[in-house]
Amino acid sequence: MTQNTELIVLHTTKFGENSLVVHTLSRDYGRRSVLVKGAGKKSMMSLFLPLNVLEADILETNKSTLFTARHLTAKHPLLGIRNNMFKNSMTMFMSEVLYRVVKDGAYEQGLFEWCEKDILLLDAIQTDFSNFHIRFLLELTVALGFSPESQDLMPFVGEHYPAVEKFMTLPFADSMLIPLNGAARNEIAEEILRYIEYHTESSVNVNSLKVLRELFA
Repeated sequence: MTQNTELIVLHTTKFGENSLVVHTLSRDYGRRSVLVKGAGKKSMMSLFLPLNVLEADILETNKSTLFTARHLTAKHPLLGIRNNMFKNSMTMFMSEVLYRVVKDGAYEQGLFEWCEKDILLLDAIQTDFSNFHIRFLLELTVALGFSPESQDLMPFVGEHYPAVEKFMTLPFADSMLIPLNGAARNEIAEEILRYIEYHTESSVNVNSLKVLRELFA
């Protein structure tokens, strides 16, 4: 059986000489890893950059839980991201968080649509996006079903709660203008990650956060 669907790239793992297992968030299957044969070719590698949104035909089989993806194409060019070092680093961080937090096989209603919307928003925004990953983390908690409340969040963010509360209540454009220095921004991101770890019982040791620390210091 073959089904056309859309996939958001979270992570890739080399498989054999010239293939990849692409760990994705899909519109129809939720968190799903798929095999892409021949993906090791240089001409295809750009398809599998973090948070690329792909259209693909998925070949389902009873012989394996690892489905095969064929006829992959990029749904959006995302030039606003790919031509910006800071935004590329954000997509590395965001995709790694999703890869570690959303369990393989899990399906969260509306999660794909929310992720795609956020990817396109990051692609389009021109300036003042240094706070984007903090807003992303807070909205992720809502998408996963444990929307943060003050009493629940306070033990994790401590002295940063006034700033975090602004992120939760201000419109998006205003939240991008919340004045934070690099140290505070990094601390808030780490604190929200601990909050997500607590609720998902996941180990969210995000390596790409180190890159963001350096870029937005």
